[in-house]
Amino acid sequence: MNHSLRKALLLIASLTLTTMARAHVGTDGAEHHGLGLVDGFLHPFTGLDHLAAMIAVGFWSALSARRVWLAPLAFANMLLVGALLGMAGIALPAVEPLVAATVLALGLLIATRAQVPGVVAAALAGSFAVFHGIAHGAEFAGSSPVDVLMGMVAGTLVLHVAGLAAGLALRGHSVWWPRVAGAAVALWGGALLASLV
Repeated sequence: MNHSLRKALLLIASLTLTTMARAHVGTDGAEHHGLGLVDGFLHPFTGLDHLAAMIAVGFWSALSARRVWLAPLAFANMLLVGALLGMAGIALPAVEPLVAATVLALGLLIATRAQVPGVVAAALAGSFAVFHGIAHGAEFAGSSPVDVLMGMVAGTLVLHVAGLAAGLALRGHSVWWPRVAGAAVALWGGALLASLV
């Protein structure tokens, strides 16, 4: 295993070990009232479903796109839109299963190395992000919206960059490592979905 591959895998492992908690509506009561920039930045790291999805977007983009930045930027922008909707009180009755389904779908996209046009990849990533954003935004009600949302988007972009770095490191080395990583993400998403339905 070469040095860059080892570093990419270590980065992903360290990010996934930040916590085993799921960061969603109803899991922490009113703890998010009064949050600021740092809290918003750390929030995407606190739920393994969000963490997996955000890293997976960058990873998939690195493996399958010429313009690797397009899907991650679409995800970050639509995450912000979803968070604003959630903060405004707009809720989806099945947001938790939808978030889990996005993790499953991203894992399958990685495992199959699905090649889609950049605009389609961005639209797909953006639609997934709305569900994640609504879940985050509902938790941020009562917080300083500018600070917490700026932090959340910055944290999301860091996770996308980690996924891009891992995907780029693995892209030229083996077709199997990305497939294994995608299968692991898909299994995680499937397990989450099964626990919620």
